[in-house]
Amino acid sequence: MDEPAEIGRRVQQLRNQRGLTQRQLAEPSYTPAYVSTLESGKVRPSETALRFLAERLGTSFEELATGRPAHLATELRLALTDAQQQLATGAADEAAVSYRRLLTDAEHLGLAPEQAEALLGLGDCALETGELANAGRHFEAAERLLASEPLPRRARAIRGRAIAHLLAGELRYACYLLESTIDELGASGLADPEALVLLYAAVIGPYIDMGAHARAAHAAELALALAPQVNDPALVASMHRQVARTFLAEGRTADADASLAKAQTIYRQLRLRTDLAHCHWMRGYVQAQNGDLTLAEKELRTARDMLAAKRAVLYTAQVEVELADVLRRLGRHDEAAELLSALLELGDRHGAVHAGGAHRLLGLIAEERGEVEAAEEHYVLALALLERSGASGDLADLCRLLGDLLRRSGRTEAALDAYRTGLGHRAAPGTTTLGPAPAAPSFPQR
Repeated sequence: MDEPAEIGRRVQQLRNQRGLTQRQLAEPSYTPAYVSTLESGKVRPSETALRFLAERLGTSFEELATGRPAHLATELRLALTDAQQQLATGAADEAAVSYRRLLTDAEHLGLAPEQAEALLGLGDCALETGELANAGRHFEAAERLLASEPLPRRARAIRGRAIAHLLAGELRYACYLLESTIDELGASGLADPEALVLLYAAVIGPYIDMGAHARAAHAAELALALAPQVNDPALVASMHRQVARTFLAEGRTADADASLAKAQTIYRQLRLRTDLAHCHWMRGYVQAQNGDLTLAEKELRTARDMLAAKRAVLYTAQVEVELADVLRRLGRHDEAAELLSALLELGDRHGAVHAGGAHRLLGLIAEERGEVEAAEEHYVLALALLERSGASGDLADLCRLLGDLLRRSGRTEAALDAYRTGLGHRAAPGTTTLGPAPAAPSFPQR
């Protein structure tokens, strides 16, 4: 709401345009003296008073309070809903263009909730395209704008920040952000299913990379169990968008906003497709660890196809590392190597943990082909990448592989150095530094 002087000038201008006296505007609820005091900027009107005056003046409360025509805000919300639909069903880079334009519009109109929505959208786009620094900045800015909102409303921003830290190799901090938010949701009685699915799906990645496989599997099962409560009927969302446009054309701004709110909720849930793909990814990983390679390949291909359909280049490349491992273990070396080479062509955009994993697998394939020098080169590259990320379990395993290779090549001292390095990492695995796991959510009995 603007300052009293601005509101007063606006009331006086509209009253004069409509040829009303102060008495005609004020009665029957207020006095001419009150209108005079308000127009002079000497009193801040209550919302009730402004809504009464807005109706008498034939305008909206929002326009009288802010000077901003109500239809502009509604049109912006409609455009944000279109951008959400674009991201949910199309390409992130194209959606980002829309979000940047809408962020500028929201800033110009002074609409903080819409600014936050545009920033969250930009953050999601940046995550999918692998622009991690930009993603982190967008999510931090959105969280600042939403600081006074309930925790479920801030869950998307927190989850986004955590994923950006994870992909940058800051595994423990990503776990801390996600686990503390899950615990806070439970403790506050705000165990919102959509927020929990987002958070549980996001924490799977750092759990795996830190060797906390039991926690990762449990989080995946909880996310999949909650997923039916956040179904994503895209057809209904599209209907709400079109209804909103109809209402807006008829000047029914409040009804249009109500329809848009329904559509926005659905499109936010549509982005859960990425998170559900991560759950299939986790199931495939667990099945691979249990030796069920056929089912693992099926789950990982499902995850990869879901992510590729959204043109989520970063995540698609990462799941292909897990798929390549399964293919290698099935004896399909050429197919595995082809997948890994494609991922490494992305450069640093795919994260240190998965880049290290790709080089590790290429090293194993080279070893199995008798290409000792190529295997050592890949192991050394993997070691450098994983040391940056803090993935202790992976580092210990890699040092063992490198040590065995060096020992078989007759380089005993170098092999011992590799083993000692691995033992140092094995002494402090990630699972011992996480603290208690988050409590499982509880929901009121129906």
